[in-house]
Amino acid sequence: MDKMNILVIVTDTFRSANIGCYGSTDTRTPNIDRFAAGGARFTEAYPESLPTIPVRRALHTGRRAYPFHNYRPVPWDIVYLPGWQPMADGESTLAEDLAAAGYHTGFVTDTMPYFAPGMNFTRGFKQWEFIRGQQQDYWKSPFAADRRRADNMRTDWDDGHPDGLVNYHVANTDMHHTSQDSSTGRTFQWAQRFLDDNAHQTPFYLMVDCFDPHEPWDPPDKYYRMYSDGRYTDPRYIAMPYAENRGGLSPEQVADTYCSYRGHCTLVDEWVGKLLDRLDAVDLRDNTLVIFTTDHGTNFADNLWHVTGKPGWALLPGVMHLPLIVRHPSLGQPNQSIDGLRYNLDITATVYEAAGVTPRQPIHGHSLLPALTGDQSGDREYLTSRYENTVWHFDGRWWLFGDIGKGTVHCFDLESDPQMQNDLGRGPEDVFNAAWTHLKADAGGDLPQFDMARLTDAIGRAPIE
Repeated sequence: MDKMNILVIVTDTFRSANIGCYGSTDTRTPNIDRFAAGGARFTEAYPESLPTIPVRRALHTGRRAYPFHNYRPVPWDIVYLPGWQPMADGESTLAEDLAAAGYHTGFVTDTMPYFAPGMNFTRGFKQWEFIRGQQQDYWKSPFAADRRRADNMRTDWDDGHPDGLVNYHVANTDMHHTSQDSSTGRTFQWAQRFLDDNAHQTPFYLMVDCFDPHEPWDPPDKYYRMYSDGRYTDPRYIAMPYAENRGGLSPEQVADTYCSYRGHCTLVDEWVGKLLDRLDAVDLRDNTLVIFTTDHGTNFADNLWHVTGKPGWALLPGVMHLPLIVRHPSLGQPNQSIDGLRYNLDITATVYEAAGVTPRQPIHGHSLLPALTGDQSGDREYLTSRYENTVWHFDGRWWLFGDIGKGTVHCFDLESDPQMQNDLGRGPEDVFNAAWTHLKADAGGDLPQFDMARLTDAIGRAPIE
């Protein structure tokens, strides 16, 4: 084969702060660290928009979802947020373009929001599989949930619904006794079989999209016990409030939930390692580009306002800073650390370049491949993003976010305040003006606002993403 194979691994809610090669000392990620040691670790990668589905729209198309023009809700979904919608019918996808160029395309995911009727993210994939059972996946009956397990779990997401997160999660995971049984394990086992079946046939593009370590945080006991000392005996929170001041949780409750989260991180790391080992076993390492990333992170009260979760108004580094690791078999030196502002949708541009395929429609990313050889031409002067009705701007020093109406704005100077403990409000006037000029320019001159209360009323429950 003359063309390069491509493997893209996307996780959900995997904080860069919980990966060893990004500086973590409290979470075990030996396989991702080993992978980074053989490739390049980008240090300043951020989402062009968020959360889950807007990120996927950008990754599948290479085009920005920001600023959520023409938001079109999907009937019978569980999340109603600006930008949470399928790709436009007239928009070509990366998988379609690669398939047309002769690639065998594969896609496996347990990321439940993909499953909503009408999402249609399987376009262009010749093999694809949905692994059922994450979060509130409408799979098993919530009324069949084991009451003993359910009574030992807490979350504020359910809002009194008997068919809420806890009952669906318990019913959907009644067979999860080992890592192989977990939806993460089943997702990566499918990916391993894809490698076995397609090795050395035609060039392939495989996208593995793993929902862990997203909530609900209830890893197999082996992984929880890696981090818990066993002294916490109260019902465990499998999802924390999206709120400031710990959302009413005690420090002990947050700490225990963090143990469960880290257990999921290590579970994902284990399966990333198994997949990369399989790539080596079928002798594909030397002609396969591998990329690892996530969509966003979350907060564990480790910030100025003790925010937990990822409320839309709190675009803090725990949510925004992404791991992005690239291993190209013939470009660059191993164990690189590459600075420079990058978007997650640069992954899509990278895949197009590595495959030697020209996208049918213009894309907005910059390929990461030149940076592997020291070319920093893909660096950006600033980044913009949006979540709900909050927009974000970062130029490498000034970190600014606020509501679209400019009623509440937060600004931090990372040069003098790298831990972001001093909120400057609007900040210096020139910084504020430059940020809003860039935000409007990237939006094409218009930042559409959405009535979140009306969206909530339309479905009878609050958005949970």
